[in-house]
Amino acid sequence: MSLTDNPLLSTAPLPLFGSIKPEHVAPAITELLAAADQALTAATSAAVPADYDAMQAALDVPCERLGVAWGAVGHMNAVADTPELREAYNSMLPAVTEFYTRLGASEDLYAKYKAIDAKPLNAARQQALRHALRDFVLGGAELQGEAKARFAAIQERSAELSQKFSEHVMDATDGFAYYATLEELAGVPADAVEAARAAAQAEGKDGHKITLHFPSYFPVMQYGTDRKLRETLYTAYVTRASEIGAKPELDNSALMQELLMLRQEEAQLLGLKNFAEASLVAKMASSPEQVLSFLRDLAARARPFAEKDLAELREFAAAELGLSDMQSWDVSYASEKLKEARYAFSDQEVRQYFTAPRVLQGLFDIIERLFDVKIVEQANAELWHESVKFYRLERKGQLVAQFYLDLYARNGKRPGAWMDDVRGRWAKPDGTQQTPVAQLVCNFTSPVGDKPALLTHDDVTTLFHEFGHGLHHMLTQVSERGVAGISGVEWDAVELPSQFMENFCWEWEVLQQLTAHVDTGAPLPRELFDKMTAAKNFQSGLMTLRQIEFALFDMRLHAEPGTEAQIQDVIDEVRQEVAVMVPPAFNRMQHSFSHIFAGGYAAGYYSYKWAELLSADAWSAFEEEGVFNAATGQRYLHNILEVGGSRDAIDNFKAFRGREPTIDALLRHQGMA
Repeated sequence: MSLTDNPLLSTAPLPLFGSIKPEHVAPAITELLAAADQALTAATSAAVPADYDAMQAALDVPCERLGVAWGAVGHMNAVADTPELREAYNSMLPAVTEFYTRLGASEDLYAKYKAIDAKPLNAARQQALRHALRDFVLGGAELQGEAKARFAAIQERSAELSQKFSEHVMDATDGFAYYATLEELAGVPADAVEAARAAAQAEGKDGHKITLHFPSYFPVMQYGTDRKLRETLYTAYVTRASEIGAKPELDNSALMQELLMLRQEEAQLLGLKNFAEASLVAKMASSPEQVLSFLRDLAARARPFAEKDLAELREFAAAELGLSDMQSWDVSYASEKLKEARYAFSDQEVRQYFTAPRVLQGLFDIIERLFDVKIVEQANAELWHESVKFYRLERKGQLVAQFYLDLYARNGKRPGAWMDDVRGRWAKPDGTQQTPVAQLVCNFTSPVGDKPALLTHDDVTTLFHEFGHGLHHMLTQVSERGVAGISGVEWDAVELPSQFMENFCWEWEVLQQLTAHVDTGAPLPRELFDKMTAAKNFQSGLMTLRQIEFALFDMRLHAEPGTEAQIQDVIDEVRQEVAVMVPPAFNRMQHSFSHIFAGGYAAGYYSYKWAELLSADAWSAFEEEGVFNAATGQRYLHNILEVGGSRDAIDNFKAFRGREPTIDALLRHQGMA
């Protein structure tokens, strides 16, 4: 194979996902690294002046080309993992990490950027330059000698450990299967039973294959009457990738310990007390103490509601379900039964109205109506799986952005849901305008037979959430690469547009557009919607405390040196402080907590709650002025989505709302006012 045939070296407008093979990775990335390395040498030489445009032309173009190709490899590793691709990815990870660490820690490059005259630059470029200088400091550019070498070694080892953590979680999830009898699946919805049967048949096995992928696992936990089966599945799920899991060789304990030690050492090299301080430099929150105070204040407000939630659940489970000793594996089941009894509907009943095609069309209609764009499916992109779709966003016939949509769970695909960027908006040095491209990934239940996939209302909310991230990335009007779309947005504000979009899923006018019964085509009845609305804040106290538990655990892990030796103690202490229902001693949630050990949320998990305050307050403007008020939609578009990271998040918020954010809307939305 010649390099000219390598799809990762293609200059086509979009990645050639369908053509990428493991053997392409090393040759292509090696070549692109060499080109980026030469560019770094040139950019730091006297031949390139300390001028913004000159630096972009010399360095950013080859670095972006490397970033797009490596991003494509990383994406394939997340959504279409094979042993061969994993090996190819891992073989190049050290070299890629080393280059980016060297780039971010280059004294010569730092000096060049410091010498750029910021006065003639526009506001977006000035912001990008401020961020770049800040990131050089965080990247170790001011370190010398042994400290600098150690900092680089920490980055390389941390990248390796995070990747291994993620692999362990994926392999532990993929590696479990329970073949249930029909009797064991009593109470489980028919379509989930049918999917489990089809999965077993595909392997030539009897029974019904239940896995730890959420669309397979959760219907059993929520509806299955077989308590023993629920306990078996729960135990497997919460011990994934731990020392007491089914496959001890996938234990993440040592990886977590080493990662925490390395992060602490990195912070100390930068002259900071702990990694949480380092993490918060680029966030809205000013200190770990401020975050801990915010979380504990919210926990105190939520606790009375959570205690009431749990008391009602225990009472119902004992009186109506014969569960006098309700355990963690009973909670989802008992909660669903209580909700059905109290509000006279079930999630399964609601699910029949949310077919994937109808939900997508309704979502697209909302986006088109609010933001004056058109969404058109395209057939000209190479895809990584037959179920993936590709679309373009247009405004007045002009291309605005494009996105891939990968909705369904499968083996070899990382659990969860996320938005990732293929490339950002950028006015390139050659005079061309690059448009954004996004990837939107979920893990919903696949369609079975000739019927469309059915989504739970939670699935619909997840889809809208990820589209919020996507719109933030795609609708930006900033053409400065470092602060366009989600780039440069403070991490604790980046969830604002995603959580904002979730609110549409609770509007009657919207749900009429999103729903059509899978058998009759009828929209969601008003009576059922009213029951859903009445149940909206069902157990919101419990759910709020659960999120605070995760966030407090994360912040304490990274704000208190020495926690690597007592990870289990920290989660136990946090649960004693805020949880009203403590899980069993064998629960090892932290061993699959990919957000903080493999996903960029280290000392940042609090941002979900922090941004929820912002998004609830932003949504209250639509409540006051009308959900489809064109002026409100345009104000939100212009002040939040279009400006991206070119202005500080608090200034974006104040420009939209006309004031500082308050907690009132969040508490009201969650029934805790």
